[in-house]
Amino acid sequence: MSIAISTSGVLQRVDPALWRDHMYGLTPERWQRMRNKSFWITGAGTGYGRSIAIALAAAGARVFITGRRRHKLNETLDEMRAFSMPTEDCHVIECDITQPSDIKSACSKVIALSDSLYGLVNNAALPTSGKNYPLQEDSLEEWEKMLRTNVTGHWLLTREIFPHMRKGGEVKVLFVSSEAGWASTPGFGPYNITKAALNSLTASMAAEYSSRFPALDLQINGLVPGEAKTEMNQGSKESPYSVVSMALMLLSHSKGGPNGRFFHRDGRHLSFAYSEPYGRKIL
Repeated sequence: MSIAISTSGVLQRVDPALWRDHMYGLTPERWQRMRNKSFWITGAGTGYGRSIAIALAAAGARVFITGRRRHKLNETLDEMRAFSMPTEDCHVIECDITQPSDIKSACSKVIALSDSLYGLVNNAALPTSGKNYPLQEDSLEEWEKMLRTNVTGHWLLTREIFPHMRKGGEVKVLFVSSEAGWASTPGFGPYNITKAALNSLTASMAAEYSSRFPALDLQINGLVPGEAKTEMNQGSKESPYSVVSMALMLLSHSKGGPNGRFFHRDGRHLSFAYSEPYGRKIL
């Protein structure tokens, strides 16, 4: 696999099996920052979530992987082993984030297995229903299920686990968004709306939590992964590992990093509503 580097220096195409050689473009110091720290990734059984979880395991992190399907989460562990990564400190936690009781149970397990949680990657999502005119044709049940999965579940989980995250003094939260959050493409209306709402949740949580906890090093940001071959998008030839470089740059950032900002996987700094592009380098 050839390696592509964006104009901002972010690696876009790497062979995940060669992680020791490229470290996804991070410096040795930044790579080391993630060692022995605890990270939780939702939607970790496939696509972007799986790729980010595997990369964190490569860096020596304690990794909690969550999804609704245990067999998919086990496949994530199998892929780690295929890349010669230890999995003893990688924990499978089944959880449907649309169910508050599941969220509470999952948080209890993470708390029991870690002194604090350093990073949370809110990645789980549902795609559009596939109808041509979903805003006219989707049922109320379909609408509510997408909102619960793409927005409400992330809010509840982040709020529930946040007191445990505060214990470490540094908090990294990534909300995996989509270019759909800036779009109004026909046929994708409900999905566009949930991703725009997720962007607003990102910026609003960043502002509110930093206001309440001014002494805490808080970095809550949104990441747009672009298109790649995932369960939602079988037509793409791009590897979901293309999101990893930028994700790790944000998750490994030192104190005083971005908060309430938005980034594309290729390194672009984005604006959303009143949130201006971040004006400093990430790496």
